[in-house]
Amino acid sequence: MHPTPPAATDSGTVGLVGGSGGGPGDRGGTVVVAARAPGAGLAIADRFPYSYAVVDVEGSGLRARKDRVLSIAVVLLGPDGTAEGGWSTLLDPGCDPGPVHIHGLTRERLAGSPTFCQVFDQLAEMLAGRVLVAHNARYDWQMLASEAMRAGRSLTVEQRLCTWVLSRGLGLPVRDLKLATLAEHWGVAQTRPHDAADDAAVLALLLPRLLGVAAEQELELPLASCAGEIVAPFPGRGPRVPCAYVNPGRLDAVNSELPGAMNSELPGAVCTVGAALVQGMVTVFTGPSRMTREWLETAATDAGLKVTDRVSGSTSVLVTNDVSSGSRKARAALAREIPVVDEETFLRLLADVRPGVPRPQTVATDVDPPAAEPRAPLASSPAAARKPGTLAAAADRKPPTGRRRARPHEATAQPRVRVLRARHAEEDPGAGAGAGAVDAGVAGSAAAGR
Repeated sequence: MHPTPPAATDSGTVGLVGGSGGGPGDRGGTVVVAARAPGAGLAIADRFPYSYAVVDVEGSGLRARKDRVLSIAVVLLGPDGTAEGGWSTLLDPGCDPGPVHIHGLTRERLAGSPTFCQVFDQLAEMLAGRVLVAHNARYDWQMLASEAMRAGRSLTVEQRLCTWVLSRGLGLPVRDLKLATLAEHWGVAQTRPHDAADDAAVLALLLPRLLGVAAEQELELPLASCAGEIVAPFPGRGPRVPCAYVNPGRLDAVNSELPGAMNSELPGAVCTVGAALVQGMVTVFTGPSRMTREWLETAATDAGLKVTDRVSGSTSVLVTNDVSSGSRKARAALAREIPVVDEETFLRLLADVRPGVPRPQTVATDVDPPAAEPRAPLASSPAAARKPGTLAAAADRKPPTGRRRARPHEATAQPRVRVLRARHAEEDPGAGAGAGAVDAGVAGSAAAGR
């Protein structure tokens, strides 16, 4: 026997003021959850004395190390399930948004939205000291933590609660554990599936009910630790296209005392800030950055620079915010005394790239030489008879007889045997008469041939 769900009058309403579920021009807003906590709110607080941050993330894919966050929504709940606030925003990931047919977030809609770095402080403040709650919380947490790692920051979240795992342990009379199915089970309206703001608001209404059932069954919450499970994400990558300009060499080290110089005490470090970028310069990026790696590499390529993935003798400049990071690229740049600039300096230089020397292009002639007319071989010629696909070859082809076709060397097998016998007869004068007759014939033929 399963517990009876709360009455529909407790379902409440879900709303969003200026959030990601609005029109194409929205950038962010406040998630409004107008709901009355179930009557067992005090029992929930006594049983589970936690504050919650209900989160939903929409991303460009399912792999946190590679894919990016497109939108975030957070709803804050107190220990008794009462809503304490909410917030949502779209993000500009600087990359392809992925399956638009699922989340509806196109490049045009995301254009002009803040980056993850720009909203990090607000997000970190909302999550601090709370249990992160999401439907498939592992995905949402890994996406947020990976974005923070790309920005060189970290989120102070100790525990997370997956409502899918929690629902599985409650034995609810539902066909599956999808968010839409749970919402239908408790009479909560879901108006925009796969919209971060709407999904977070719906889950915020479901969480008190799930906690109430868990308290009635005297179950412990399946809390999971958020520490030590995030693998460093892959930085994004810009397009790799042939550079139309000749490499002019390294970025000149002009004045290492100007603001933005990489003032490093490491041996071999080159501080470069005052020179100008020239089209064709070979540029390499390493380490975390404020802007996404994909955005930086795309901007460099669009400006006429050549972006590569490794440092070599032809590298013109290395862009990094921490030359002492110990990365392979940083070590190679220091060893080769390649100029190094930080991200801020690179962006300033990128705004005024000098023209480069175009690579010589192959000039095509206006008049093409006349093409030689192919000559068809005569059907009666030996070449035509031997050439596969000709009519003569088809006419001479015999149907298979089932016998093994004789190999070329088998036609001369008998003469080869006779010669061997002749040589054997010379070495053994006492050979048989039959062999001698054969040998005599061979010897006569050989004499006649001389």
